[in-house]
Amino acid sequence: MNLTILLQTVAAVADTTMAAVPTAAPVAAPAVSAPVVEAAKTLSFFDMAVKGGWIMIPLALLFVLAIYIFIERSITLHKASKEDSSFMNRIKDYIYDGKLESALNLCRDTNSPSARMIEKGISRLGRPMGDVQVAIENVGSIEVAKLEKGLGLLATTSGGAPMLGFLGTVLGMVQAFFEMEQAGGNTINLSQLSGGIYTAMVTTVAGLIVGVCAFFAYNYLVGKVGEVMRRLEMRSMEFMDLLNEPAAGKK
Repeated sequence: MNLTILLQTVAAVADTTMAAVPTAAPVAAPAVSAPVVEAAKTLSFFDMAVKGGWIMIPLALLFVLAIYIFIERSITLHKASKEDSSFMNRIKDYIYDGKLESALNLCRDTNSPSARMIEKGISRLGRPMGDVQVAIENVGSIEVAKLEKGLGLLATTSGGAPMLGFLGTVLGMVQAFFEMEQAGGNTINLSQLSGGIYTAMVTTVAGLIVGVCAFFAYNYLVGKVGEVMRRLEMRSMEFMDLLNEPAAGKK
């Protein structure tokens, strides 16, 4: 009985002691910092131009030249294609009425290739019809040559710009391998090799861009010149038929 009372007393003291001991707070785990991710590098057009070296200068000049020729020829061809729909009817009325001077004044006031061609034909009236036709065709050839001004340079740019780009690539590759040879050793520096190839390929990209733009611009302008040529041929035939109509009526 006494042993039981003693054990109960010891247990009560142990519980009191455990309750008096403060509970330790949980230890927080150390914070782990997130890895820093570097921003991806982007390649701008200016950086490419700088990496291309001196070969980019003639390519840039060719690009500016191609843009200038395209804009200037487009404006000229647009003006040449515009024509008064009543022009030939008025010319016909003046010729039927014998007012050749009025017809010439109308041609001079109308600034178009077909008007200058018709003016030359009117000035040759009274001569054989063959001479009149030859005079008209000569003026038509001169007008077409004026419209084609600059197209040769545009065609040269479309073919020459890619060749310049390839030349820059070859020179860049030669420079890259030369620097590797000068570095010595049996280990190939991949970063040096890739940097040289990257620099060399920039000129190829630039040359192809200039060449493709000039190629499409050239073919567009050639198509516009063809339209004006067909209109000149139609006006020439119409004028020659006009000259033959009074002669046929007199017979």
